[in-house]
Amino acid sequence: MNHDPHASEHRSPGQDYEHAAALERLHHHYQSMPPVAAMDVRIAGYDGQRLCLHAPLSRHVNDKGCAFGGSLASMMTLASWGVVSLHIEAAGLEAEVFVADSQIRYLAPLFADLDVQAELAPDSNWPGFIATLRERGRARTGLVARAMLPDGGVATEFTARYVAILKQPPRL
Repeated sequence: MNHDPHASEHRSPGQDYEHAAALERLHHHYQSMPPVAAMDVRIAGYDGQRLCLHAPLSRHVNDKGCAFGGSLASMMTLASWGVVSLHIEAAGLEAEVFVADSQIRYLAPLFADLDVQAELAPDSNWPGFIATLRERGRARTGLVARAMLPDGGVATEFTARYVAILKQPPRL
């Protein structure tokens, strides 16, 4: 079941369809937050490691005609939150996910629709994150997200630490 009639336009080759139900739940979660729904954010793809979000520039244009920096920051935050949430769900766990801290570098103005990709930071790993979450009831991990330029370059880079707290802590 496709949650977004335009998603096929944004899917990368080799898109992994086994995540369809989880992506549907994530899409509904995003849409349940009024500020996010107003952003017209759509899930553009997920391959099990990298989550891609898309939003039209028309909803995020600033006074210079390019993407508003706050919108870029929000989309990268949402994409990173989403990829952590998807991995937690895939592990069969339920947790609250929070951004602990982040840093953003604006490298070039974006005069096109917003396409954001988020994935685990190079110095982090999902098995360790999930194992710590199971054992301690809380864990943290690093994420990297990028807003892409139409030519494939990077408009904005985002690095962050996310914290997950199990909804039902482990029993000791």
